[in-house]
Amino acid sequence: MSENTDPPRLLVLGGDPDAPGDVPPPDLDRLAGRARVRYVDEKSLADSLPTADALLVWDFASDAVRHAWPGPGPRPGWVHTASAGVDRLLACPELVASDTVITNARGIFDQPIAEYTAGLVLALAKDFHGSWELQRQRRWRHRETVRISGTHAIVVGSGPIGRAIGRTLLALGVEVELVGRRERDDDPEFEKVHAADSLHDLLPTADWVVCAAPLTPRTAGMFDAAAFSRMRRGARFVNVGRGAHVVQEDLVRALLSRHLGGAALDVFADEPLPADSPLWDVPGLLVSPHMSGDTVGWRDDLARQFRENFDRWAAGEPLLNVVDKQLGYVPDRSAR
Repeated sequence: MSENTDPPRLLVLGGDPDAPGDVPPPDLDRLAGRARVRYVDEKSLADSLPTADALLVWDFASDAVRHAWPGPGPRPGWVHTASAGVDRLLACPELVASDTVITNARGIFDQPIAEYTAGLVLALAKDFHGSWELQRQRRWRHRETVRISGTHAIVVGSGPIGRAIGRTLLALGVEVELVGRRERDDDPEFEKVHAADSLHDLLPTADWVVCAAPLTPRTAGMFDAAAFSRMRRGARFVNVGRGAHVVQEDLVRALLSRHLGGAALDVFADEPLPADSPLWDVPGLLVSPHMSGDTVGWRDDLARQFRENFDRWAAGEPLLNVVDKQLGYVPDRSAR
């Protein structure tokens, strides 16, 4: 932080209390007297960054930081994003190369996303979508559904979100295997974590494939025609990671050919999903608007987490949730 005696200068991207439609970070006024807080939008960000000590990216869906980050010269020493994913920030080479510390909202969304994923698995297995449609049509049509206990899931992503998903599916009787960046044979929860290179061989064994991985150059497009063809016929796919993990056209073809038994997407390459996107009408596909982690009170949790990290930063203490800018996520130190 700044070495002078004035309160540090904190920029907040998005959430301006005076901007119609913006939802400000709750209780940020608690920093009064301890920080000079200024709200900026995408247009004013570039001019303000060189004068800031820290930046809170409250509008975590914005690409503004990538376009506005300054070159050589003054820049914020700390950037916090109110999201688990940091791919939008790491798309800025100058930010990655700088000594600016990036932190994220790791820990806020783990269990909500796990619960949402379990709900999607249940909805696909029990054909809730079909029941709601038949109800709308006032049609009584008995069907048999899938028993999920005893089925097999591959969860791609061994961070906190993937682990929470794995634990929740285990509680439903699903057999779970976790895939991470590196292989690990002594995992305290799942015994073994498979390396990403093993996914090709694991896909044919799964009834459920869940993507909860961070978006990095290695994981972009990892679910393509080749991956879907490796999955067993009738298997189902869920993506709560990032839209760019999936080649959407390949997923559509796998569903239309009935090779896959169903899929659920909460994230998309383009968000909001355009009204004319063919994804809305694909049989067997559940579409939701990037809401898997957003439970009642989530903004309060995000703001509380930021304030706690601000306290550490202001005191010169180590920050929580520091992102490894080369890996693209917060590393799990216990897994080393």
